[in-house]
Amino acid sequence: MAEKTVCLTGKNLTISQVKEIAYENVKVEIAPEAMKKVQAARDLIFELDKRGVAVYGLNTGVGWNKDKVVYADRYDAYNKNLLRSHMIGVGPECTIPEVRATMAIRLNGFLCGNTGVAKEIAEYYLEFLNRGITPVMKSRGSVGEADIATLTAIGLTAIGEGEAWYGTERMDSMAALEKAGLKPLKMGPKDGLGIASSNAQGAAFATVGVIEAEEFIERYRRVFCLALEGLNGVLDPMDESVNAVRGYAGQAESARECRRLLKGSYLERPWEGRALQDPLSFRCQSAITGSVMDALEYLKKQLLVELNATDDNPCLLPEEDRMCGSPNFEPLSWVLAVEMTGIGLGHMSKMIAQQILRIGDPGFSKLNRFLTPQEGSVIAYGTIQKTVSVLDAENRMYANPCSLDFLSMAGNIEDTASNSAMAAMNMRKIIDNLYYMAAIELMHAAQAVDLRDHPVLGEGTRDFFEAYRKVVPYLDNDRNMSEDIQKSYDFLKSWEI
Repeated sequence: MAEKTVCLTGKNLTISQVKEIAYENVKVEIAPEAMKKVQAARDLIFELDKRGVAVYGLNTGVGWNKDKVVYADRYDAYNKNLLRSHMIGVGPECTIPEVRATMAIRLNGFLCGNTGVAKEIAEYYLEFLNRGITPVMKSRGSVGEADIATLTAIGLTAIGEGEAWYGTERMDSMAALEKAGLKPLKMGPKDGLGIASSNAQGAAFATVGVIEAEEFIERYRRVFCLALEGLNGVLDPMDESVNAVRGYAGQAESARECRRLLKGSYLERPWEGRALQDPLSFRCQSAITGSVMDALEYLKKQLLVELNATDDNPCLLPEEDRMCGSPNFEPLSWVLAVEMTGIGLGHMSKMIAQQILRIGDPGFSKLNRFLTPQEGSVIAYGTIQKTVSVLDAENRMYANPCSLDFLSMAGNIEDTASNSAMAAMNMRKIIDNLYYMAAIELMHAAQAVDLRDHPVLGEGTRDFFEAYRKVVPYLDNDRNMSEDIQKSYDFLKSWEI
């Protein structure tokens, strides 16, 4: 069977393809027509230079130095210096999948044909992806008006400077190039700017964030359904007709998936002592989770534009035989969608925290306080609420929009910013915290089910519960809760969707 590849055209890169390239090391190829566009843009900048046109980043400096002339015999030295001087990021370092996603997105941007870099630059990005060369790149430093502070790491590796991973081995970039059978690149006009001036890192973080958010929602949904069974909760809020008349796609899908998971559960039958209505954190789960799903759909729509469009300045227009200064490096359209999604995830955090508090309260569960198996001698989950509280407090902080927080820089030329990479990372930090919170809810849910003497569970929760109990056993006596939390977190992260 032929090895799977992703063909980049500059037009149709998808989020799922970014995932395949970043996490599954799927091979990449470039469509011939797309490479012709790269060359056409390259030809145009040399033609404009011959005409005496000032080309930003080619025969002029960048930023506040846009009024400084760069002479042809200094192209290689100037572009190398541009990469070195713009290498200003700080840790922590990006993961290998994050860098691979960044390179794939930037490569696809080159193929739009509006950048003007040498075709060898695009070819090296391709070779890095296919030969397992991953530049060591910092995660922080970008203000979100092109990730110039961090993307330069890719260019430095291409010229044999800095560090890189060759497969899973870290080494000097020159050594990585030699192992891969590549030679250091000679930098030409506008190559340095083309490498640095893109929002590829922020877009990669956001794309990975979408993947992580959707995976979390799928896993959390099982936790919620098991928690509802532990609570002896009410199924009415998941009724198909009830959610259909509301009209929100995410809410209807969330309710439908919960009904599927709970099919055959004892909750489908009347039960003495069951409440008429559950607390809002349980009753509105489909609506709250659905709102995040709707926000993710909007974010994906905006990101797909970013993944398949130029964000270069200046913008080369070969078909019109001209170049034009542009605002295309401004990513606010998708940054706002990231922040909206982060706020939605913050609401999920509140919801999960409240669910945990309710299921441990005998006034709602009709079980022992804090789900203890023996009141008076086993404390059980009496103190774990503190961990839930601090994680939720962190999530509230990360959900706070950061796109409005910036300084006026570069001699007041660069006086707006979006903090795109920070916004995306904040969203992802919420997701990781939510995994810990869902892990704690899973501990409560499973304990409550056990205390109910194993009622009939749903088709989608039964195997989930049994698999979990092989990792974290029933709490019959007090033990190290931190270990249980971590085991539950690892279980959720590894659960096959």
